Amino acid sequence: MPAYAIRIFGDPVLRQCASEVTDIDGGVVRLASDMIETMYQAPGVGLAAPQVGIEKRLFVYDVGDGLGPKTIVNPVITEARGEWEFEEGCLSVPGLHWNIVRPREVHLAGIDLDGNDVSIEADEYLARVFQHELDHLDGVLLIERLDPDTRKQALRTIRTRVLAGAGLVTPVERPAGQAGTSGPEDAPL
Repeated sequence: MPAYAIRIFGDPVLRQCASEVTDIDGGVVRLASDMIETMYQAPGVGLAAPQVGIEKRLFVYDVGDGLGPKTIVNPVITEARGEWEFEEGCLSVPGLHWNIVRPREVHLAGIDLDGNDVSIEADEYLARVFQHELDHLDGVLLIERLDPDTRKQALRTIRTRVLAGAGLVTPVERPAGQAGTSGPEDAPL
């Protein structure tokens, strides 16, 4: 059983801007460890603290590169370049995916759990994971990244599921013409 329940679209905590972590203590380290367990059991490749109801600026991720899970505290994107459209899902909007345009490359700065500065140049998928998780820390869901017509359709789909009593937990649905991949890129962020 996961350490935390993942908060789902409609939960007010997902719309709040998370506060800075001022002290990396045992509680923050435990939170990160529990979030990693929750992320793996979901399964996902990234999880931000607000997604488990904690309004702190930190996220965990593991993009399947063999380096294992990482935690970034108080992350900031200091540079962004290019443009890349890619299918994106979210653990807080389960079962739905959309093509979203984001910068192709980013420079992320933050702190690790040992209090060391972190500086990462990321492109494509890793850059997308960082941007997605940072959105959560700012109270932004991927639905807000959709064009107005697609956003209306997404909200209609969510409303239909909720009214039908199905909630959001259903098999993955993709708009026509969008195929999934077979790697970690296919897991929700």
